[in-house]
Amino acid sequence: MDGQPTAEVIEQIRDIPIYRESVERGHFPILDKPEIARGFPDNWMTPRLAAALESGEAEFVLSTGTNHARMQIIRPPYFLLNSYYQLWREHPDIAETWESGCRRVSLTTVLATEHVARVNAGKRGADPAPVPTLDDRWLDARTCYLNMRLDPALWERDEVERMLEEVRTAGQAHPRGWYHLDCSGYHLAHLLRKVGEWGLWDAFPPPASIIHAYEYTPVNVRRFLEQHFACPIIDLFGSTELGYLFFSDRRGRYHPHLDKMSVELVPVAPGSTIYHLVVSSVRNPYMPLIRYRSGDCVRTLDGTPDPAKISQFCGREKELLASPRGPVAQGDLDRCVSQASSHVFVHQMRLMGEAEARLAYTTFNGAPLEPAEAAALEDGIQELTGRRCRLDHRAHIPIGKSGKYAWLAHDS
Repeated sequence: MDGQPTAEVIEQIRDIPIYRESVERGHFPILDKPEIARGFPDNWMTPRLAAALESGEAEFVLSTGTNHARMQIIRPPYFLLNSYYQLWREHPDIAETWESGCRRVSLTTVLATEHVARVNAGKRGADPAPVPTLDDRWLDARTCYLNMRLDPALWERDEVERMLEEVRTAGQAHPRGWYHLDCSGYHLAHLLRKVGEWGLWDAFPPPASIIHAYEYTPVNVRRFLEQHFACPIIDLFGSTELGYLFFSDRRGRYHPHLDKMSVELVPVAPGSTIYHLVVSSVRNPYMPLIRYRSGDCVRTLDGTPDPAKISQFCGREKELLASPRGPVAQGDLDRCVSQASSHVFVHQMRLMGEAEARLAYTTFNGAPLEPAEAAALEDGIQELTGRRCRLDHRAHIPIGKSGKYAWLAHDS
């Protein structure tokens, strides 16, 4: 499938330096992140963009790095937030909570909270406080951020009680006590474990709707959330540079939200049914991305390269693991884990040499897996990866410096 841009799109981008050669040749190759960075920002500069940067209609930001390099981009202020709000407003399962004026509380990485505190301090011409107050953590009239610690597994009781109080405050602003919970699936699961451990259920009012949108949410984590909440739990897929492209319904099926966009799927290797996500988008008028390889990988319902049949956003291209049967993605290992046991919470596979691996894991109840489940998981991982695997039960697996978990590590 060749996703060459339409004549209408070419007219919108023909003056941008990075695309001039492609316009002249009449062919646009796939655009990778190094090409975007090479010569930045001059390779994107036009009189229109220069004027937008001068007026504040466009700004420089960094993409969110998990286990990959961050990339400088140019976009309108609140580009990603507005994309999120649009999907929340239009989503068939949760539009009611938007329309009713629900406040949004966000439980995600501490880096996101710190970013909001910096933005608010900058508006005042001040430095952010070492411990941001609740006022410092309101992004706008609708959204506040809760987390102030890198590793949610290390939250202490006073922190959890403070976050629950802030949740209650957000709900009390609504006539029906509703609030919308925005989260990383991992962070919310950690909160639920802490609430259960300390008997704080009476202090935790249930949300009216939930979106997790910050990183891959494992099958077991989603199951765990669904066991505790009756409201719709929605996944959004997107990125800093593109906005949101797909949303799930409450049953987990994905639907496209390709406003001013198109998508093509390219196999990561010959014969593989894991596909690169290649996106053409003019949604961001100041940095339109044409045939941009986002670095994300997907699987489809039937293994064909049909974007309408995407069934899973299965991880990052740079984190694919080579195996005798072809590339293995984060989502493949996750499927293997969830099929063997619903008790595994955080898991991280470490490669040891060329033929072995060790899977460190925690569980929701803190106990190691029963021998039969452990043996089934070790066998499943060996079949998937071609590596002999041993399990390593842990009480704690540290989170990465980005505030997100790495699923794959190499022995150093």
